[in-house]
Amino acid sequence: MDQLLYSLVAVVPIATVFLLLIVARQPAGRAMPLAYAVTVGISLFVWQVPFSQVAASGVQGLVAAGEILYIVFGAILLLNTLQESGAIASIRQSLLGVSRDRRVQVAIVAWLFGSFIEGASGFGTPAVIAVPLLVAIGFPAMAAVISALIIQSTPSSFGAVGTPIIIGVDAGLEGVSAVEQQLANLGLTQPEYLKVIGQWAGVFHGIVGTFLPLVLVVVLTTGFGARKSVADGLAAWKFALFAGLSFTIPYTLTAWFIGPEFPTLIGGLVGLGIVVPAARSGFLVPAQTWDFPDREQWPESWSSARPEGRIKPARTLMPAYKAWLPYVLLGLILMLTRFEFLPIRGWLQSATYTWSNIFGTEVTARTQPFYLPPTVFLIVVAITYFVHDMQPSAMHRAVLRALPMLQKTVLALGAAVLMARTFINSGVNTAGLNSMPLTLANGMSNITGLTWPFFAPFVGNIGSFVAGSVTVSNMMFSLFQFGVALQIGVTTAAILGLQCIGASAGNIICVSNIVAAEATVGLAGCEGLLMRKVLLPTIYYTVFAGLLGVLFLLVF
Repeated sequence: MDQLLYSLVAVVPIATVFLLLIVARQPAGRAMPLAYAVTVGISLFVWQVPFSQVAASGVQGLVAAGEILYIVFGAILLLNTLQESGAIASIRQSLLGVSRDRRVQVAIVAWLFGSFIEGASGFGTPAVIAVPLLVAIGFPAMAAVISALIIQSTPSSFGAVGTPIIIGVDAGLEGVSAVEQQLANLGLTQPEYLKVIGQWAGVFHGIVGTFLPLVLVVVLTTGFGARKSVADGLAAWKFALFAGLSFTIPYTLTAWFIGPEFPTLIGGLVGLGIVVPAARSGFLVPAQTWDFPDREQWPESWSSARPEGRIKPARTLMPAYKAWLPYVLLGLILMLTRFEFLPIRGWLQSATYTWSNIFGTEVTARTQPFYLPPTVFLIVVAITYFVHDMQPSAMHRAVLRALPMLQKTVLALGAAVLMARTFINSGVNTAGLNSMPLTLANGMSNITGLTWPFFAPFVGNIGSFVAGSVTVSNMMFSLFQFGVALQIGVTTAAILGLQCIGASAGNIICVSNIVAAEATVGLAGCEGLLMRKVLLPTIYYTVFAGLLGVLFLLVF
């Protein structure tokens, strides 16, 4: 079998996921285990990977999946705790009344507040918060869902305190000799290399994402305005760009100087601190207020199956500062645990658990449970319980509501991670082949050559669209992207940054995000319509990133 045929066979695991999820419309809980089985079969019988290597990859994948599930649980539990304590209601109320202009409201609630929630929690939680809030202040349910989907692009690479990079990219490159060789040549450790990847991602996102609020308001006015007018959206261009820069400048600076954990969290918090007071004072707010047509004129497809109404101020709302305190503490504690000049980081990382040479192979599984972000989530949950004077029954409900959401992700996420590790670790074989990602990279580099930077984001996009996760997309395709970059002789960290950009853009249109977002307001069966409405923003983001990649790599 020649190299081209092996490259085609290496595509089969990815094609299997696509066919099962998109063509056959199978649920991820069924599609991903089947795709994992196909990957194992190709590893054993085509690549001739020893069974011990496949089994060791499974163990390594289980550890990585356990870390991701721990993060998901911590994020959901913190969110549920704030809902039970009444903090979310207070946060919502503090964001209302800033402006009557819907273009301003969507920039603040969806773009800035949604991004902040993504930075703290990730995994689709902006939809849980932002979509009901937008509906409650008078947005059509369809408009609210589309807004929440569009903003799940720029913030997602650093969502859940950097999980897509510090877990996704890291697991995708871990233990690969070609990666270790280049890191040695560069004089970098893997965490330092991840920071460089985050820097590239931050720069690309910072440029493309600055214009996303403008894209958002244009989508809003053309899709849901009485005049269906692009001009109505462009009329808010000054405020939209102001909102964009208020997020992307601190976001990019954080990615460059601090690391991949905090860009979205800090960008959202700083952006809210700048834009909300500015909007209250009328700074750059359009002179003519834009609103939706009267509710009686809304098409049936705009509305949810649930009663829609406005949030009414409650006499018992806690003060806004008290409601925001857990998120402020989360950011502060996380930063204290990540600064290299403080001893806290070393203390947490000292609890490292390693299983080397699993089943006699060179595969290693390693975890640092106390250094993972959810450990801080749990600390903040405990503080919130006392500061917000919660009852044990409320905390009990918060935990119980987190478990079913976790159970829904276990099978699909676990199988996806196991598939990724088997795919990546196929380089140890008796057929004399490179791993499947590197074999695929060889084929793609021969076809595209130096134009690959344009196509790199599309690969990440497809990964998120198929797998429903930026983290899993990065895990599956990071080694592939690394291999193509090596083959064509360009900066590997930049190509991996483009992978992160594309994966985040795919987050806009992935089926699981659409289903989760529409479920929050009772929409059902609208996946096709929603997908068509967010297709152009997805194309904008991916194409713009690809063009930037070509431009930057020509210069650098």
